[in-house]
Amino acid sequence: MTTSSDQLPTVNNEIYEALGERWYSAEDDPVALLRAESRLRNPWVASEITSALGLLSRKVLDIGCGGGFLSNHLGALGHDVTGLDASPDALAIASRHDRSGTVQYQRGDALKLPFEDASFDVVCAMDFLEHVENPDQAIAEAARVLSPSGMFFFHTFNRNPLSWLVVIKGVEWFVRNTPRHMHILRLFLKPQEVRASCVRHGLSSIEIRGTRPRLNRAFWRMLLTRRVPSDFGFVFTRSTPLGFSGMARKIVA
Repeated sequence: MTTSSDQLPTVNNEIYEALGERWYSAEDDPVALLRAESRLRNPWVASEITSALGLLSRKVLDIGCGGGFLSNHLGALGHDVTGLDASPDALAIASRHDRSGTVQYQRGDALKLPFEDASFDVVCAMDFLEHVENPDQAIAEAARVLSPSGMFFFHTFNRNPLSWLVVIKGVEWFVRNTPRHMHILRLFLKPQEVRASCVRHGLSSIEIRGTRPRLNRAFWRMLLTRRVPSDFGFVFTRSTPLGFSGMARKIVA
């Protein structure tokens, strides 16, 4: 993706249009990092839903669902899941890997969700907010379609020099086939900005935790080979200079 010299660089979301089965198989592509992140976050999201809302099936919207890592995980647990994305290719792959056969996948605009107010018990926006020019509008729409006491989950990246070095340049240097402008620093979000946006749109009880790569043998193998091995993983941490995950609750009027 190119821009004229007087324009700010824009994030290259077109890279998700032609991954095909590489969503689930590639090690020589940053999509493998998304799979590794999902192995940490999926059980956390599922556990928090059960803890807060009980064991019953819940209506879940997964915004920017991509290849369906989270949608399919929650669908397999019995939740009534809708996965929404702008990429027909990603949606097709997500549906193909839905072992439950229950997840509803549809194309749509996260900034203008095609759903009525208070339609979902849970809304997720994982690795999504840093891919749009107006994340506040995305959070506003997520809050709009949440039912009272509903849960909003998110994951994004912090905007600072360390995050630029590790999340942007580090991935370019140490993971093969990383496309240019997969991430843009100006679109990264500080935790206080996400928190303020949540509050502005009626979301409270906000909890935020940091994430980072697990520094084990798999991590060092990735640096040496520029491939992301299947045992590469992430961990939650108290500090948030790199990535951070969070959840909030819809205020009961």
